[in-house]
Amino acid sequence: QVQLVESGGGSVQAGGSLRLSCTTSGYTYKGGWFRQAPGKEREGVAAIRMGSGSTYYADSVKGRFTISRDNAKSTLYLQMNSLKPEDTAMYYCAADRSWHAADVLNPSDYNYWGQGTQVTVSS
Repeated sequence: QVQLVESGGGSVQAGGSLRLSCTTSGYTYKGGWFRQAPGKEREGVAAIRMGSGSTYYADSVKGRFTISRDNAKSTLYLQMNSLKPEDTAMYYCAADRSWHAADVLNPSDYNYWGQGTQVTVSS
């Protein structure tokens, strides 16, 4: 069983930055960050292949968000810069032991989830 614990959410003004962290336990092949705003479906934001470090991003965050991992610390990060009000959501860390390239940002392809951390961006 893999357990994930997120931290680092909060409130920030538009244009600001936040860094989310997610500590993991157990072996995983991929990690990802997802978000869900009220009344909307959960969407993939960024994902990373834990071994190679290959990264994948949703178009809406490319150039602003950076996903990374520190395998020695079993920690996943999401650096969020140039934040916009539309980035406001609950952010979730997720991981899985499978690999399907076409579904790397698909929430259904992840079996292990953290509890979520709120990010609020004000204009």
